[in-house]
Amino acid sequence: MVEVMPTDPLLSVRDLTTQLKIGHDIWTVVDQLSFDLFPGKTLALVGESGCGKSLTAHSLMRILPRPPALPPKGQVLYQGRNLLEISEKEMRKIRGAKIAMVFQDPVSALNPVYTIENQMIEVARLHLNLYGSDASERALQALEEVGIVSPAARLKDYPHQLSGGMKQRVMIAMALMCEPDILIADEPTTALDTTIQAQVLKLMRNLQDQKGMAILLITHDMGVVAEMADEVIVMYTAQRVEKGYVHDIFDHRAHPYTMGLFNARPALQKRGIKLAAIPGNVPVFKHIPKGCKFHTRCPFVMDKCRQGTLPDFIIDQNASHIAKCWLYDDSKESHERIQSPDFIL
Repeated sequence: MVEVMPTDPLLSVRDLTTQLKIGHDIWTVVDQLSFDLFPGKTLALVGESGCGKSLTAHSLMRILPRPPALPPKGQVLYQGRNLLEISEKEMRKIRGAKIAMVFQDPVSALNPVYTIENQMIEVARLHLNLYGSDASERALQALEEVGIVSPAARLKDYPHQLSGGMKQRVMIAMALMCEPDILIADEPTTALDTTIQAQVLKLMRNLQDQKGMAILLITHDMGVVAEMADEVIVMYTAQRVEKGYVHDIFDHRAHPYTMGLFNARPALQKRGIKLAAIPGNVPVFKHIPKGCKFHTRCPFVMDKCRQGTLPDFIIDQNASHIAKCWLYDDSKESHERIQSPDFIL
């Protein structure tokens, strides 16, 4: 099966690198990450907590606190401009208007001392130049678009008066008020029950179909990935270790870390299959291993994995599926590892 993305991406990220300076030490928390976002398509970033998913999103939006964050390096190309090089004043015009974000925790993202209406009309004022009744009307329309019941009454509520699912819908409504080209959704279904999760995901798909947005979806939930994503990037210790179309990652996963993520899915336990946890823990940035960052936890580790720079290897003929793993260097040793009984997808 060959999938073709639209020729012109809305956003092109090239060698994005983000570092934190803590004391006298500098830690790389996003390491030369590259990808494209296309109209009407969803790219999922997946991986364990601490792998750099949210830091990637915050780097794109330029909202990391300085210090400890250093200015991101690389290119984030939008409408012919590198967003990492424009002024903060120019970035404010884009942030929230053209590139919007739904944060992981709506409880902390919404201000508890202002009504929903006050917070939404601020968005309308800043990005749409709407005031008074026009701003309130746009806020009401936005709540209607995300399916909130009795939206006029909800505008008068404070965040604590809303359920978790309702707060998440408000966050999505605020993000979409300006009809952005790109929506970054950071764990949009975290802490929601299964029914509300399904509603939020359906809402995002419907709005994407209507508005043609590109979505960057950050999640650790493979069920959400299967339902939402067109392409997938698997991250580990700030790096992209595997990338492909969703069917590549689900049906032909190549990197041992990706295999470990799938074998540790809670859904397997529900089917009576014993979970195979990935041994060890994600290393802290102070103690990142040399060579392949995953080699200390990998069941197929070879001597060459422990040192040197690790290249990307093309897994399929169309070059859409790549993995950062020495198992695909066509050497005899690598072939023996791949053909072993333990090499199970």
